[in-house]
Amino acid sequence: MKKIGFLSFGHWSPSPRSGTRSAGDVLLQSIDLAVAAEQLGVDGAYFRVHHFARQLASPFPLLAAIGARTSRIEIGTGVIDMRYENPFYMAEDAGAADLIAGGRLQLGISRGSPEQVIEGWRYFGYSPQDGESDADMGRRHANTFLELLKGDGFARPHPQPMFPNPPGLLRIEPHSEGLRERIWWGSASNATAIWAAKQGMNLQSSTLKADESGEPFHVQQAKQIRAYKEAWTEAGHVRTPRVSVSRSIFALVNDEDRAYFGRGEDDDQVGVIDNMRAVFGRSYAAEPDTLARQLEKDEAIREADTVLLTVPNQLGVAYNVHVLESILTHVAPALGWR
Repeated sequence: MKKIGFLSFGHWSPSPRSGTRSAGDVLLQSIDLAVAAEQLGVDGAYFRVHHFARQLASPFPLLAAIGARTSRIEIGTGVIDMRYENPFYMAEDAGAADLIAGGRLQLGISRGSPEQVIEGWRYFGYSPQDGESDADMGRRHANTFLELLKGDGFARPHPQPMFPNPPGLLRIEPHSEGLRERIWWGSASNATAIWAAKQGMNLQSSTLKADESGEPFHVQQAKQIRAYKEAWTEAGHVRTPRVSVSRSIFALVNDEDRAYFGRGEDDDQVGVIDNMRAVFGRSYAAEPDTLARQLEKDEAIREADTVLLTVPNQLGVAYNVHVLESILTHVAPALGWR
């Protein structure tokens, strides 16, 4: 059994061919897609966060709006770039959105992805400390955020407060119990996956990974997941961790699908990104029976409990509902995911 969610990058473009021509279009259609996905039986609605881009950013208003319009579906991110975040303000926003959603947030955080601008986090007021890289800064912000989510008091109350305080040191409010265990780290390497396990975070592994062995993408990703699980056990955490992998998967069930995605089987691609040699996982697009046979061979999917399907959000809500329904109806049962 797998949880099946969708992952939207939230692209928008003024092009007449785009179904999302403005940021408002993306935000409102994201809410509509999450509502429709819940009705289909999809398990999760996840959204990428990119700054300085014509894509989704500032995730908490969107997550809160979806939480208010739905009742069951998990609502998450994949991922929030912690180099840009004030952990204290983020803890407030996350607590509020999680309470609105009734405890359904699944927040993916990380060091972030390649940027639209040079050192964009500096415009948000953040700089690495002496001897610290921007990745170190992101992990420092993440650790502070995780500590705040525990709900322990740390701030000394004013002796003459405007409103009465509870006894003892004060914590960030609103606090949402249990959110700390629903934080995921987006990892592109084996080392950061092991680090995430030690911190007690769930693991998100996307369609890009550091090329650490020259093996096919899904084989390297499976090894990353197994290393994460071993580190989790060694750390002595009590609960069972969760692991998600992202995939571009399209069942070709009509002429429209074939026109958009029926260009034949893709292979893994290797390139350099942020001075790192990376392997990019292939896309899957085929008739349902063929698709099921291809996905059966994906080792990383077997290791994960959650599969996030990347959706072409600019093709509109109706078509993306069709994409999700095709996977749920024609592919997931054949693979035992449902």
